[in-house]
Amino acid sequence: MKKLMVGIALGGVLGIFDGLTAWFTPEVRSQVAGIVVGSCFKGVLTGLAAGAFARKVHSVPMGIVVGLIVGMLLSFAVARMQGKYYFEIMLPGSIVGAIVGFATQRLPKPEAA
Repeated sequence: MKKLMVGIALGGVLGIFDGLTAWFTPEVRSQVAGIVVGSCFKGVLTGLAAGAFARKVHSVPMGIVVGLIVGMLLSFAVARMQGKYYFEIMLPGSIVGAIVGFATQRLPKPEAA
């Protein structure tokens, strides 16, 4: 359960920062609040998937790849709904996925017996 919680928490926090990158696209600055909420939700879903994967498979490279793919797919779905800004949406979402995939594999550290 700890890996799942790490994924959800880190995904949510990094999702907020993912959403804040929308500030750099002047056309959507008026919608930043909604974008941050949506990106936080997308990060939580990515963290949930990466954490569930980390509970079953113990491989850092595979965790990174799974997080990257899940983040990319969720970001693609959002970009597809918008019809534009694919790069601006998918790049930060993929980075969040890769970081969360890495973190869920490495954290929490196993306790010494």
